Amino acid sequence: MAETTADDDQEAAAGPAKLFQVLGPGLITGASDDDPSGIATYSQAGAQFGLDLGWTLFFSWPLMCAIQEISARIGRVTGRGLAGNLKRHYPTPLVLALVSALLVANTINLGADLGAMGASLQLIAGGGDASKGGPELVYVAVLAAIIVGLEVFLSYQRYAAVLKWLTLSLFAYVAVALVVKTPWAEVGYHLVVPHISLEAGYLTVVVAVLGTTISPYLFFWQAEEEVEEVKEEPGAEPLIRAPRAAKKEFARIRLDTYLGMGISNAVALFIVVTTAVTLHAQGVTNIQTSSDAALALRPIAGQFAFALFALGIVGCGLLAVPVLAGAAAFALGEVFGFRVGLARRPERAKTFYGVIAAACFVGVLLNFIRIDPIKALFWSAVVNGVTAVPIMAMIMHLGAHRAAMGRFRIPLGLRTVGWLATAVMAAAAVGMFATLNA
Repeated sequence: MAETTADDDQEAAAGPAKLFQVLGPGLITGASDDDPSGIATYSQAGAQFGLDLGWTLFFSWPLMCAIQEISARIGRVTGRGLAGNLKRHYPTPLVLALVSALLVANTINLGADLGAMGASLQLIAGGGDASKGGPELVYVAVLAAIIVGLEVFLSYQRYAAVLKWLTLSLFAYVAVALVVKTPWAEVGYHLVVPHISLEAGYLTVVVAVLGTTISPYLFFWQAEEEVEEVKEEPGAEPLIRAPRAAKKEFARIRLDTYLGMGISNAVALFIVVTTAVTLHAQGVTNIQTSSDAALALRPIAGQFAFALFALGIVGCGLLAVPVLAGAAAFALGEVFGFRVGLARRPERAKTFYGVIAAACFVGVLLNFIRIDPIKALFWSAVVNGVTAVPIMAMIMHLGAHRAAMGRFRIPLGLRTVGWLATAVMAAAAVGMFATLNA
């Protein structure tokens, strides 16, 4: 039997650490997709339809991977974010309209996320009784202040590390699914054998899941983070100027993206499974918010499952809200030409950080004026559904455009899946308006 050396042990121990170091923009982007608003959507899918909608997360994974990988490639090749590239190759009024819609949708979304986080902290502090947990709006304001403080004053490298570690909060939902009794064979069956229904309620939730899983802010954030990585890495340049690094960088982007989106969709599936085998099985079929889902779990799955679910909402929100605010600030900055970048000091990017702070402030304000969170998320989904399709079409065109990508145009296979994702989102947008009128 061969003996292991100290070097072998160190190499084995360094494996996971090295992988964690390689993972970055894709991991953070994928994890931020499971924000409190998304948790509410997945919880509703599981509560209302049981395991019948598990297939949507299996089906959407390669589509999500394709459009995110293409977005990341555009950022890494050109050294510009999506908004900067769109401005160079498309009419400015069109790009400005799409970016403005992104800002509106993101601000509404982060406001709803802050509200969900505040409600979850209130439930946790009150031991499941919101009336004993203190004022929800204080939690909302404090959380927003913490998020803005970290995003503005923490160095990029430390901030990126914080976001990476926050992705571990997603595994709260894996733990909950393992705590409750789950028929895994049935889960596997529903993953690969879709149950399709043409009923309006079913189609509405399918559209909601697709819209939550494939969202415009994710495209902008991952592309911009690739640009940030270039700025922070000594000697690094955009691939269009340093083509020798392309093979290595494209391999890293693919690994990062596929794992990040895989974790995102796997966690979403665990949320669907948890609510299906607990809430749906007990006849609880109407979940309005993520905190509603946590509270409904308590009498069915116990205090531990409730606490894990609620804590997961807070952790996921701490990850998602900065991404929502940051994606909007990056996009606006590239359109209007002001300095952007989390690697920049606050005094050298005042407008950029001002947009982040303003978006969070408006998000907090939406909670103070008691905007209905369900209606807010509904209209956020409508705006995202309308803007996602033209943005995806332009991303696909950019990825295949020699003037933008030079010799690094997107390969045919990736391009095919990317256009399929665009077509699916177009069908989802049509479906959204069809269900509005139903």
